[in-house]
Amino acid sequence: ELEKEGAIFVEDINDIPDNSIVVFSAHGSPPKHYEIAKKKNLKVIDATCPLVSKVHKEAIEFVKNGYYIIYVGHKNHVEAIGIRGEAEDKIDIIETKEEALNYIPKSEKLALLTQTTLSVDDTKEIIDVLRKKFPQIILPKKEDICYATQNRQDAVKRIAKICEVVFVIGSKESSNSNRLREVAEKYGAKSYLIESYEYIDDNWLNNVKNVGITSGASTPEILVQKTIDYLLERGGEEVIEIENAIERIKFQLPKI
Repeated sequence: ELEKEGAIFVEDINDIPDNSIVVFSAHGSPPKHYEIAKKKNLKVIDATCPLVSKVHKEAIEFVKNGYYIIYVGHKNHVEAIGIRGEAEDKIDIIETKEEALNYIPKSEKLALLTQTTLSVDDTKEIIDVLRKKFPQIILPKKEDICYATQNRQDAVKRIAKICEVVFVIGSKESSNSNRLREVAEKYGAKSYLIESYEYIDDNWLNNVKNVGITSGASTPEILVQKTIDYLLERGGEEVIEIENAIERIKFQLPKI
């Protein structure tokens, strides 16, 4: 949708022409991106999710107070890259339970932070290991977890028990979308991660009575509705919404 309006997506901020407008994504950006933007005289629209900004501020505060940070997340995820920029050489990123078991601390003062797009279920095993190994470690706050991620995973657990197939609409690169597909599989449904209804193979629907649909946290609602319409056109009879949690949290729009 943004591309249709003329937006250009780039991987490297240095590719943006001087004196342009840049929108930083919801996943957050490292401090050096803001420095480069200033040098290039870019007008910055900071669309960083407030939950991510909160974790950035916590990281800065921990480092200032002499703590070494253990960050549970995916090393190459843009959110992890952003937080690593805040903590510089005072942070280690752990992805797996095995890494946690083998971790050798670089300081006695340890603080634990997690990628906001990982749910409590995603991080529980790793956090349990670290808590047992380092009883003094400061644990992450529950409110740092993205409520949308947790709510969607909880809903998928319910949907997967009553549907033979679950479609997760989202990007192949999306951490939370991939996790939704895994959760659906774990709870008994055949699950497919698709970017839109156009990727559906009709053979997936053979002898299927109930189909579940969910989406990644950043997926536009219109893609979900188009998928529903597609299935209704092919014989779907009834749409039932599964209400798992009512989200009342509202954030201010980024300043322009």
